[in-house]
Amino acid sequence: MDDLLYQIDMLKAANKTLDANDKIYKLICNSFKRAFIYYKPSTGVLNSYGNWDDYFDFPLNDYSDLIRTLDIFADEDKDAVRSLFFIEKEDLHEQVYVAKLKDGKRFVELHSIVNTDLSGEVSEKLISINDVTQKQNLKDELMFMAYYDFVTGLYNRNYFIQKLKELLDKAEKEKTIVSVMMIDIDDFHKINDGLGIIYGDEVVQDFGIFLRDFVCDTVIGSRFDGDIYAFAIYDPAGATSIDSIYEKIKERTSKPFKLTNGSEISFTVSLGIAEYPEAGSGALELVNGAEIVMLKAKEAGKNTIRYFDSLVLNEFKNSVAIENKLKLAVNNMDFYLNFQPQYYSSNKRLRGVEALIRWKDAEGKLVSPAMFIPLAEKSGSIISIGDWVLETSVSKFMEWKKRYDYDMILSVNISSIQYKRPDFVTKVISTINRNDMKPEELELEITESVLIDDIKTVVEKMEELRDFGVKISIDDFGTGFSSLSYLKGLPADTLKVDKSFIDSILNDESTRIITQAVIEMAGKLGYETVAEGVETEEQMELLKSLGCDIIQGYYLSKPVPDTEIEEILLRV
Repeated sequence: MDDLLYQIDMLKAANKTLDANDKIYKLICNSFKRAFIYYKPSTGVLNSYGNWDDYFDFPLNDYSDLIRTLDIFADEDKDAVRSLFFIEKEDLHEQVYVAKLKDGKRFVELHSIVNTDLSGEVSEKLISINDVTQKQNLKDELMFMAYYDFVTGLYNRNYFIQKLKELLDKAEKEKTIVSVMMIDIDDFHKINDGLGIIYGDEVVQDFGIFLRDFVCDTVIGSRFDGDIYAFAIYDPAGATSIDSIYEKIKERTSKPFKLTNGSEISFTVSLGIAEYPEAGSGALELVNGAEIVMLKAKEAGKNTIRYFDSLVLNEFKNSVAIENKLKLAVNNMDFYLNFQPQYYSSNKRLRGVEALIRWKDAEGKLVSPAMFIPLAEKSGSIISIGDWVLETSVSKFMEWKKRYDYDMILSVNISSIQYKRPDFVTKVISTINRNDMKPEELELEITESVLIDDIKTVVEKMEELRDFGVKISIDDFGTGFSSLSYLKGLPADTLKVDKSFIDSILNDESTRIITQAVIEMAGKLGYETVAEGVETEEQMELLKSLGCDIIQGYYLSKPVPDTEIEEILLRV
């Protein structure tokens, strides 16, 4: 009897120990702020621990209750959760999966650990459930920052390139095409300047949100940079064809966008299209191709679409080749000057010369200024080139003055990039003083495009130069940005009538009337007029009869080296 009582006492002590251990286990589980499921197949034991009530509104008593736990998960995650709960994969003793709950707001991390016996059978299984909503939201935010544009919700540039590469790999396997489309808002800088960058960003956002509607399984889109968007369309057809998308874009931009300040803004866009595999095989190659033709569309007048083709490719390759050669030429200043004489129409007396830059590449091939000057302006090297032209031409001019003592004028073309530099006026005055030149012997030719950007600053610089004595000539008058309003009170001395008017002045009555009006108007405003590109005697005589003061062109002299100018000076 005593032995039985002893055994009973031992069992009671053991139960107390188990109860104490169970309390410890529960305390530990609760401290983790997680819910735990413990399952022992051999005995059918199924227990829950920790913060079970945070996730489930029913107790875990048997296997059917375990199946009920699937109800709290989002539909897209149920299969994965079922696999983790019920299926033990060979040689996989631990699984981790992040699942979304069906409320769409919370995320939980499921961590399954399986122990096996000596025979390889599952002996027990522990599943922990942990709320990772804050962590997942932070991860999503970081992913959004890494892959998406914050303003529009489209892909950012880097992620777009990555996804485009994947599309191209798929297209190569399936032998289909991928169209890359670059979209740029025309004259966006005017929107920013007129409304401010806050509302400029709003325009970018509103248009980006509109473009986002095109995104689908076969279309990816990005805000590439500033007001430029890039899209890639896999196997374009039907609603996702270029024509269809372009028509919808045109339809939308035909109506104004309403901003939060109540104002309405209208704009147009230019598009460039490059297709795989015709325009290239790599992502960057296609993007560059689409960007090139997008810029071509802008040059062609904006509000249009251009497609990449072999001609554009050849032009681009040629442009890149010239640009690379130009860098070397600028480093060594491998340029030279020609000079084109200008004559008074009344007596054919030499009025002066215009300095014209020339460049032969390393192979001795003459490269047109119309080709390399825009490239130099784009790269910024026009500043050093312009400084060289001004210094070299003034120096040569002063040699002629000292040698031949002839009263004449040196005309030098000035890039708008040069003119906008804060130190431009100082450089001009310094060059004049350094070479002991009379300020009135120098005439600076600027194009009308300079007047568009900041008329107030432009006029201030013109006035400063004219006060010093330098002459100012408005070049290429009648093209691009012509506006009579700019001439009112403009501190200039000379107006150069563009060659395009001279070319058709004999055959087109309207051109003749316009040219005559310009010459008469210029005279009344106190400007001299120069007709450039005069190639025949008939043109010269007509211009003379219309009152044009100065003639410049191949009829009297083409641009010539400095030695031929000296020969002319010997005869005058």
